[in-house]
Amino acid sequence: MPLLDFIGAIENALSQKAEKRLLPLQDGDVPATYANTDLLKDWVGFVPATPIQEGVNRFITWYRDYYKV
Repeated sequence: MPLLDFIGAIENALSQKAEKRLLPLQDGDVPATYANTDLLKDWVGFVPATPIQEGVNRFITWYRDYYKV
């Protein structure tokens, strides 16, 4: 999932647009990452299935409730 899609999910959950300043890659930035959950499935039989938007919504709801914000 591209970073801007993840930011969009957070914006949607908060009903607020983020102020974005898009800059060139900085020293230490990682241009691409990849996660593979095949070993997790093999070891414990778990396959992640929560869509990003739903997971972000649930986390923000939990965060606001836990920290009373």
